[in-house]
Amino acid sequence: MKKIGRNDPCWCQSGRKYKVCHMAFDEKLQKYALEGHMVPDHDMLKTREQIEGIKESSKINIAVLDHVAENICVGMSTEEIDRLVYEKTTGLGGIPAPLDYDGFPKSVCTSINSQVCHGIPSADDILKDGDIVNVDVSTIYNGYFSDSSRMFMLGNVSEDAKRLVETAHKCIDVGLEQVKPWNFLGDMAQAINDYAMSNGYSIVREIGGHGVGLEFHEEPFVSYVTQKGTEMLMVPGMVFTIEPMVNMGKPDIYIDDDNGWTVYTEDGLLSAQWEVTVAVTEDGYEVLTW
Repeated sequence: MKKIGRNDPCWCQSGRKYKVCHMAFDEKLQKYALEGHMVPDHDMLKTREQIEGIKESSKINIAVLDHVAENICVGMSTEEIDRLVYEKTTGLGGIPAPLDYDGFPKSVCTSINSQVCHGIPSADDILKDGDIVNVDVSTIYNGYFSDSSRMFMLGNVSEDAKRLVETAHKCIDVGLEQVKPWNFLGDMAQAINDYAMSNGYSIVREIGGHGVGLEFHEEPFVSYVTQKGTEMLMVPGMVFTIEPMVNMGKPDIYIDDDNGWTVYTEDGLLSAQWEVTVAVTEDGYEVLTW
C-alpha cells in the first residue's frame, strides 16, 4: 500500500483526513497480511459514489431479468430471449455487457439443462416443456457494470430438476450468511459447498464468481469449493458476484469445441445456477443485483 500521511486526504475519496478515516482499517488489513492472509488492494474497494453507480446499473439489470421472466415460455427460441434483453437494456439506456466481450456474439448467456454457463443464444435452440434454463444478464450504464442471473423452469419440470434449481437458489442464501467484514471468501465457499453436497450435488470447481463494478470481471476470483479461513479477506467496499454452479452429478465440465464458450457437464446431467452481486458493508452485506 502507498504510504499516506496521517493528515493527508484519505485514499477512499471521502475528503476526510486519513487518521480519522481509513488509517485504523489499513492497520487491521496489514495485520491480516502479515499473518499470511490474502487482503484486497485499495483499488479493489469501491467508494460510496461507485457503489451508487453500480446500483443504477443494477436497476436496469434487474428490470431486464424481470422482463425476461414475464415473457419466457415453451416454444421460444433463445435468440428471442437475446432480442428481449438487447431491446430492454438499450431502451433503458444501458449496454449489454456480454455483446462482443472477448468475441462473445450475443447480449446474454442462455444455458439450458446440462449447459453449465455461457450458452450462446440461437434461433435453433427452442425451449421445451420440462427444460430448465439460466439467463445471465450483465449491463453497463454510465460506465458501471452489474451482473446477475436467474433460473427459469418451463412447463412440467421433473421433481429432480425442480429440487436442483431450488437447492442452487438456497446456496445463494447460505453463502450470503457468511458475507460480513473480516470473514474470508473461503467461509462462504465452504458453506455453499457443504450445503450442495449435503443435498447430493456438486459444485463446479474451475469457474466461479468475480469482482465487478468498474469492469465486467475484476479481482478477486470467487471460488465455491475452498475451505473456511482461506481465500481473500472480505472487507467493506468489496463488490463481487455469488454464483455457484450446482451440478446434479459430478463437478466435471467441458467447453464446446465448436464455439469456444458454452460449458457443459461432463456426465450430461443437469446444472443450475443463480447469481447475485453483493457489496460488503460495515456490518454485513447489501445485495445490489439479483
